[in-house]
Amino acid sequence: MRLITEPYLSQVSRWPKTGRHILAQYDDQSIIVYQAYRPAIGNFAAAHGYFGGEFSLDRMSWIKPNFLWMMYRSGWGTKAGQEVVLAIWIKRSAFDEILAMAIHSSYILELYPNRNAWQTALKQSQVRLQWDPDRYPSGAKLERRAIQLGLRGKVLATYAKDWILNIEDISDFVQKQRQNINSDCTELITPRETVYAVIEKETQKKLELSAWTE
Repeated sequence: MRLITEPYLSQVSRWPKTGRHILAQYDDQSIIVYQAYRPAIGNFAAAHGYFGGEFSLDRMSWIKPNFLWMMYRSGWGTKAGQEVVLAIWIKRSAFDEILAMAIHSSYILELYPNRNAWQTALKQSQVRLQWDPDRYPSGAKLERRAIQLGLRGKVLATYAKDWILNIEDISDFVQKQRQNINSDCTELITPRETVYAVIEKETQKKLELSAWTE
């Protein structure tokens, strides 16, 4: 497995407790996002290094850079249709492009001149943005928010083949770590994640990112 991992308890004290932050594993060239699919889609992607076969370009597909948020959404790979959990390395420049195109799923007064302007932007956008409560390994809510990004249209088509650098099926790792969730999580191992720095000021403002210094 290519993922860099670390004990959960070694990381949690370094993460912000509140606010909107993008937690992810990344380097200068790439960032890892997570998705979970039924075997027909997930196995094809892991084998070929891109999304094809039964993967649909006609519906929105959500990517999540935060491992524990993906675990919450997929029930640690136990929910129907989400049995194959994928770690997907995409170009960091592409991820920044996705962030720059994102439009919030709900109306935010400070960002849009009026509700009609937001609805028009949302309808035209190929990237949808949601901030949801991040989660403990148990699934309990945190005050910190986690990001997920919905892709559709040409952005989804480009993501599915051109922006992906590597795809890895991490289902076995996920199922093993699911057994390590208990009251203290002393044995739990998760991918090493840190706060992702968004450089572009306009994108920072649009995402409503919270300030953070390590």
